[in-house]
Amino acid sequence: MKRFILIPILWAALALPSAAEKLSLDAISAYLNSFETASGKFTQVNADQTIATGDILMKRPGRVRFEYNPPDEALVIAGGGQVAIFDGKSNSNPTQYPLRRTPLSIILDRNVDFARARMVVAHDYDGTSTIVTAQDPENPQYGNIQLFFTPNPVELRKWIITDENGTRTEVILQDMQTGVQIGSRPFNIVFEAENWN
Repeated sequence: MKRFILIPILWAALALPSAAEKLSLDAISAYLNSFETASGKFTQVNADQTIATGDILMKRPGRVRFEYNPPDEALVIAGGGQVAIFDGKSNSNPTQYPLRRTPLSIILDRNVDFARARMVVAHDYDGTSTIVTAQDPENPQYGNIQLFFTPNPVELRKWIITDENGTRTEVILQDMQTGVQIGSRPFNIVFEAENWN
């Protein structure tokens, strides 16, 4: 009888090391707040399963730039409170909308605080990554962002954005370097619009 009582206790003890790898919301917030700039490469998996690659520049608060590699002739910039989508196959001005309408604004905030009421709607661990699903608590209709972090040291590996229409876009990050020197011009939508194509 005692042998059967010990089995669940031993199983729980064996499970503890992996459970301990789940990062706290405070640790994740501290990591994101520990740097203002970052650069690297990304792979984007779109809702229709097409794949695009490119380079990413980030400058918090509120600025990010996605430069897509050929054959995709596209550029996405967030700056000045706006997101602009440049399509190289079109001669028209970039499509623009407010940054606050995309869940990406959550990690581009000046002070990321996942402990904020109703911001985090899920906090999970998949055996490798801590997964935080966050939304704008004042505007949950704008969708959410699912962020994947690995420990030792803490690092953001990818995110999945589900927008207000339910469309999912996955962005996998590679070779990310933080604390890099980045000026303001890469995030200047007006300058880019004047020089695009």
